[in-house]
Amino acid sequence: MRRFCPGSIPIANRNVSDTPNLGTITLRREAGSVDAAISSTSGSAPKDAVKSFQRARNEWLDNKPDRAQHDLQKAEIDAQYAEAWYQLGKIQEAANSPDAWNSFSKAVAADPKFALPDEHLASLAAQAANWQEVLNATSRSLELAPRGTIQVWYFNALGSFQLQKMNVAEASAEKSLSMDPLHVQPNTEQLLAVFLAQKGDNAGALEHLRSCLTYFPPGPNLELVKQQIAQMDPSSSAPK
Repeated sequence: MRRFCPGSIPIANRNVSDTPNLGTITLRREAGSVDAAISSTSGSAPKDAVKSFQRARNEWLDNKPDRAQHDLQKAEIDAQYAEAWYQLGKIQEAANSPDAWNSFSKAVAADPKFALPDEHLASLAAQAANWQEVLNATSRSLELAPRGTIQVWYFNALGSFQLQKMNVAEASAEKSLSMDPLHVQPNTEQLLAVFLAQKGDNAGALEHLRSCLTYFPPGPNLELVKQQIAQMDPSSSAPK
């Protein structure tokens, strides 16, 4: 995935009545990033496969996943057409089909520099408790796009934790949390609290658990957080 970093433009001393035009923001290529969001195999795919892919993509955008899957499977997908395998994997994943793993894997095999399938492979591997594969997929993704994403860092943290790589797990969870002010992946902060508790940092763990109380919706996960707080701090007045 090609990533860019913006240049610095001071805004702290601007008045609310000033023009909202901040001027030109210069983007520079992020170090270590590659064009991993687009597969290089797309340009050499057979015309019939490309037509099938484009038709399926339009059907997917029109919320017609069954027709999209049918069009991708109706024509034999070229073995080296990574984006077609990736799109088929997304359709299968949304339908909870076990075939999704095979399609994402074929996308990676067709183009090892195409990073998008790896996040999905990490998610599927986590569901199957295949923690080494979680690390394999997230490591490949981070090699291609070192900045990572919220989900890639979260799954890297989860896999590292399960394999007892605690320092890596904590660092990855902190990275995911720092990128996620809206808590798109709500489990990260609770996971980080578990890491801190295991290494004896109860104060840090409690701080993160209490933060979880502010955005976890009602349900089993919220109740679990309350129980964890009560276990670590019996005198806590956490909401019941």
